[in-house]
Amino acid sequence: MVSRELQHLSNHISRLTTHNSRYKMKALKTIESRFVPINIENIDTDQIIPARFLKATTKDGFGKNLFRDWRYENDNEAKPKTDFPLNQNQYSGEILVAGKNFGCGSSREHAAWAILDYGFRVVVSSFYADIFKNNALNNGVLPVQVSDQFLQKIFNQDNSSVLNIHLEEQTITIVSTGEQASFEISSYKKTCLLNGYDDIDFLINMKEEIEQFENSVN
Repeated sequence: MVSRELQHLSNHISRLTTHNSRYKMKALKTIESRFVPINIENIDTDQIIPARFLKATTKDGFGKNLFRDWRYENDNEAKPKTDFPLNQNQYSGEILVAGKNFGCGSSREHAAWAILDYGFRVVVSSFYADIFKNNALNNGVLPVQVSDQFLQKIFNQDNSSVLNIHLEEQTITIVSTGEQASFEISSYKKTCLLNGYDDIDFLINMKEEIEQFENSVN
């Protein structure tokens, strides 16, 4: 019985290898970067990526419409809102810092796609909606959760400030001051991010071990 189940899993993994070739997650170990601050609480997924852009079924191109309604007047790219951080040249980097309760609202995975496609690898906040947090991790975006106090310290930094995110040590550091906080992440998702695995890649990587175990029980 065990042998048949293992053989079925091994065959399934072989099929997944073909289907998973297009979207390869990039490994994330350490990010040291400036950041873009959006000091607004309760940012929901409809603000992250408006519903009218959810028709696409691939992950490509969503970054263009990240925070679309906050970035442009009347959805007109010729009229960017100058007070929004993503439209200000003083802010850049691979890290998005946002207010408490980021990613609330509907469960759309497209929100994580848009954040990643725009160029962010890390989001820092003091609280996340659970579904958004899982979607982010599944798509190669690291949600770093810190205390309200540490988040405010980040917001108080100037626009040249740099953050260091060390996934292996699970720490976030304000480089200019040396102030540091730790964050939590499941060991499984940590392994996936460190190696650039999604759930399918993780199974594919275990294929040889599964086959060896299968042979040992035959």
